[in-house]
Formats: sequence, C-alpha cells, structure tokens
Amino acid sequence: MPTKRQALILAEIVRLYNETGQPVGSKTLMNQLPMRISSATIRNEMAALEEAGLLMKNHTSSGRVPSTAGYRYYLDHLLQPSTVSPQTFSTIAQDFNHEYHEINDIVKQSANILSNLTNYTSISLGPESADVTLTGFRLIPLGDDQVIAILATSMGTVESRVYHISQSVSSEDLERAVRIINDHLVGMSMTKVKQQLKNEIPRLLTQYLHSADGFVDLFGDVLRHAAAEHFYISGRSNLLNFVQPDDLDRLKSIYQLLDKDSVLPSLLDLDSEDQAETESDSPLGPISVRLGDEFDNSLFSDYGLITAKYNVGQHGSGVIAILGPTSMPYSQLIGLMQLFSDELVKKMFEYYNKFHDDS
Repeated sequence: MPTKRQALILAEIVRLYNETGQPVGSKTLMNQLPMRISSATIRNEMAALEEAGLLMKNHTSSGRVPSTAGYRYYLDHLLQPSTVSPQTFSTIAQDFNHEYHEINDIVKQSANILSNLTNYTSISLGPESADVTLTGFRLIPLGDDQVIAILATSMGTVESRVYHISQSVSSEDLERAVRIINDHLVGMSMTKVKQQLKNEIPRLLTQYLHSADGFVDLFGDVLRHAAAEHFYISGRSNLLNFVQPDDLDRLKSIYQLLDKDSVLPSLLDLDSEDQAETESDSPLGPISVRLGDEFDNSLFSDYGLITAKYNVGQHGSGVIAILGPTSMPYSQLIGLMQLFSDELVKKMFEYYNKFHDDS
C-alpha cells in the first residue's frame, strides 16, 4: 500500500498524464503538489511507486507514467468524480429533448450523445425485463408475395420485418394465423411465447390453416429479433484518435469485434455471475472500469472501458459504456456517467408513462 504522500503523487501523475499525454517528471510535480516537497524527495517516492508496479518509466524521458496497476489503484482508492458543468448538463437535456416512438430510439440516442460529449466510442444496451409481454402481432400484405410482419411488446418496442411467403398461402390463411397468434399469445411473457412457438402454435396453425408453410419460421424470426438484446455503438471512428500507425491491423480487428453482438456481453462483463457483488463492493456503485489485461481479449490491452448500469424499475435495467485509451480522464468521465445515467432513466420513465397513458 502506498503511503499518503505516495498516493498523492500517484493521483497527481495520473491527472497530469491524462491531461497532457506526456510523462511526468519531478520538477513538474513539485510545482503542482499542494505541499512543499523537494525534487529529490519526489524522485525517491516515484522510484518507490515504480518498484511497487504502480508507475512505469518512459524510455524516452526521465518522467513516469501510470501503469495498469497504478490506474487500478487510483480508480479503487483515490478517484473523486468531477461535478458536471451546467453547460454539459444543458447539452444532455437538449440532445435528449426529442419525440421518441420506441424505447430503442432513446437507447440509440444515448449512445450518440455520449460519444459526442466524450469523443470516445460509446455502447448502449436497452433495458431488459423478464416481465416483457407480447401485446400484438400483425401481417400486412405488400404484393409480389411479400408481407410485413409487425410485432409489439409491453416495453413499447415494435419490430417490423419484410418476408416472402409462398403463393399457396391465401389472404384468409394469413388472417387466421394472425388471429391464432393474438388469441393465444398476447399477454404472455416473451419467454413463454418462445416456448409456445415450439409446440402449441405449430399444432394450432396446422389444424386451422389450409397451408402453414413457412409461417412458424416467419413468426419465430420476427420474435427472435424483437426479443434480442439491442446494442447500439456510436463513435467507432473515435478509436482512430489514439491508435498508432503500426496498430491499424489491431484497430481493424477491434472494429470487426464491435460489429458482433455476441461479443458485446462478454466485453461489457454482462455474463459475470458475481457482477452484482462486485457492484455492491465498488466505491463507484453501478459504475465499473475495466483496464488492459482485465479484458478477456488481448486486443484491448491498451484500452479502458467505463460501464454504467442503469435501472428503470419494473421495466428492467440496461447499460451504457465508454471505450477509450487507458489514459482517459476518469474523474470527469465517471462524474459524467453518473449524471448521464440519471438523465437517461428520467427520459425512459417519461416515455413509459406516455406509452401507458396512450395505450
């Protein structure tokens, strides 16, 4: 454990390095620290921090930079979130001030706002609730053997997709199929709807339709997309701002990973069984930070990920995150994430209240 003076020096080195991107020397520290310490004493303390693995010496300079372990100690023991400026608060409120027709529109907008505010890559995931139910299903003929399938849930989400259907399926059969789905499945949880789709619904469709060809697959497909986790990523190009020219292949691989929804739960640590316990022990509460070798994938060894979990009551919980270099200004960003989460939850409650009033 660092002494109080060493911890103060470490915190100041983190702040200065994050602001300037330059290694921090003893003379610079002597002018910045809130107490009078000689340059020689500062060098000795920096050497002790380096020996402890909390600082690293840059080969091109006599100054020091924080190591991953140094950042971890800073985040766990020293960080104080900054207060968000009134101008930033006003920008968030103004950028959220739109008419939203689906909850996912708010989730997507949250990623855009966060990326624009920070100039980093942002990721957002909408609230997921086990209580989400099917509220309606429609099929609208488009001609040329095409229909648009529309599925709505109690979350206020609407999934619509266009499908080709067999010429052998009559308009009467389409109407019967929609009636069967709505009569038997509306009001059920999405989990139960999936279960019914495996046994009861195919039996009913076969019993009452002249031809059920492809209809189970059609409904199953639109249901799968409606029930899927919807991740939104904004500001991918911001990754270019802090990548070295010889790291372009690595950046390309990261781009490809971010395009895979199957990778994002692991990146955001959503599958961790002890996530709730980790949150309760963290001084930052629902906000967590992963650094370097804490990722499962070595591609992110020079990156940091700030993740904030938000809760919308009975409507479930979701996640917002910022991906950037290890040397992000964590104090500012964590203060921003705390306020941003509150504003996002407020906007979602406004939406749900309006949605239920309208319905």
